[in-house]
Amino acid sequence: MERFGGPARGLGSKSTLTDLVSDADRDAEELIRDLLARERPDDALLAEEGTSEPGESGRRWVFDPLDGTVSYLYGYPHWCVSVALEDGDGVAAGVVYDPNRDELFTAARGAGATLGGEAIAVREAAPLDRTLVATGFGYDADWRARQAEVARRVLPAVRDIRRAGSAALDLAWLAAGRLDAYYERGLNPWDWAAGSLLVREAGGIVEELDGEPHGLVAGPGPVVEALRPLLDG
Repeated sequence: MERFGGPARGLGSKSTLTDLVSDADRDAEELIRDLLARERPDDALLAEEGTSEPGESGRRWVFDPLDGTVSYLYGYPHWCVSVALEDGDGVAAGVVYDPNRDELFTAARGAGATLGGEAIAVREAAPLDRTLVATGFGYDADWRARQAEVARRVLPAVRDIRRAGSAALDLAWLAAGRLDAYYERGLNPWDWAAGSLLVREAGGIVEELDGEPHGLVAGPGPVVEALRPLLDG
């Protein structure tokens, strides 16, 4: 937050020239990595900006130190920190923190999901044409063209589409009832690990999409069932 809205430092690119990274991403990752290494030295670590460390405990921390970097660098207040803990049964715990609104979303497997300590739940399932659906787009131009074709199918079938720039925060908002559904392809584990648990523990479902690249769709069961035929393939 100290750097948000100010000049970018250490600005670089990753998969394409539009896929940006800055010192804010790197420094946040270092802080989280060092904390986990100190507190949980036997656990594995995996994060967006290069952290990949093996462990011996059977547990792994998967985190994105700044999900929504482009929004962050533009001064657009929709970005977050996402941290998840995996074990042999999948995601065991997940946290998504939105510093701009000081909102902390948490979930533990089998224990429900909360926002600021209060229980949250996905919205009651609505007919598809009355749903507000979130999605995201990749950085490769050819892939974005394919995603645009999917959006062309989805948009006439739903109330509207939202694209805010942070998969983890979109999933957290879905869990809190601020969206009806979410879908996206081309995600990495750190993008969805914590958010997927939030949705499940808030009463929704998360399903993988058929075809490549990897993708998912999330929301109340009936909404996912209605939306999925527009997304697969």
